[in-house]
Amino acid sequence: MSDDPYSALGVTKDASDAEIKKAYRRIAKDCHPDLKPGDAEAEAKFKAAAAAYDLLKDPEKRAQFDRGEIDASGQERAQQQYYRDYAEAAGNPYRGRQTDPDDMSDIFAEFMRGRGGYGQRSQGFHAPGHNRSYSLQISFLDAVFGASQKLTLPDGDRIEVKIPAGITDGQTIRLRGKGDPGFGDGPAGDALVTVTVAPHPVFERQGDDIHITLPITIDEAVLGGKIPAPTIDGGVNVSVPPGTSSGKTLRLRGKGVKKRGSADRGDQLIELTVAMPDQIDDDLRAFMENWRDTHSYDPRKGMPS
Repeated sequence: MSDDPYSALGVTKDASDAEIKKAYRRIAKDCHPDLKPGDAEAEAKFKAAAAAYDLLKDPEKRAQFDRGEIDASGQERAQQQYYRDYAEAAGNPYRGRQTDPDDMSDIFAEFMRGRGGYGQRSQGFHAPGHNRSYSLQISFLDAVFGASQKLTLPDGDRIEVKIPAGITDGQTIRLRGKGDPGFGDGPAGDALVTVTVAPHPVFERQGDDIHITLPITIDEAVLGGKIPAPTIDGGVNVSVPPGTSSGKTLRLRGKGVKKRGSADRGDQLIELTVAMPDQIDDDLRAFMENWRDTHSYDPRKGMPS
């Protein structure tokens, strides 16, 4: 992962939200693993861009990074002045005492004794450990079908995160007992893993449905026929009715995301759009001019001029 999310996306620190989104989409279209399978360099560039976009698209996280409060992975940076901040806080009974930093542990031990001996096993204090919060970026298809992914903790340990099928962007997975150790005989805290789903260059999720935009040629729009279309399960052939206009939507039943608490799945919606050829040759131009002279029609009839 790059230490600088701005450089990972190739934008400046003062880039607008729109510029950041545009930069990410450009890299996703060029380097997404689904489009360049087996290209390790492209995959690494896409993952770095996805992690950078995940951080910078969130105004609060972006501001925290710019202030140096979190690193490029979204984790809090070590607060070097913690003891000084505590020692100078209003209400601290040791405020103003000149203490050598080497004696810091003694000061805290005395403070803890004044609080009733918290953390002392001999006095029977037991409490659950603190929860730890993490962020995990996953691919679009892993979110749809579920997966198992490793998460690296700040101490270098790795834990396995089982991602349920159909998870949505922003949902949190709780891993029991994977947080900080408990006090005394108290249980360990939990790891709270918030999932961010990377956008896909082709598929878009709408609830339990999958939406794609599929371009068709002029002759396919006029004459209809079978054309190939991608789905999250692989390629299929779909039937385009003769006389199809841009915006017509085809529905593939059961080709969407698994519904929560059910074996059923949503649908895939295919929005057709008529794509013109890159160049209009003389034959097409002559044909359309002749056709317009004898078959003209007004698709905007009834609209205000």
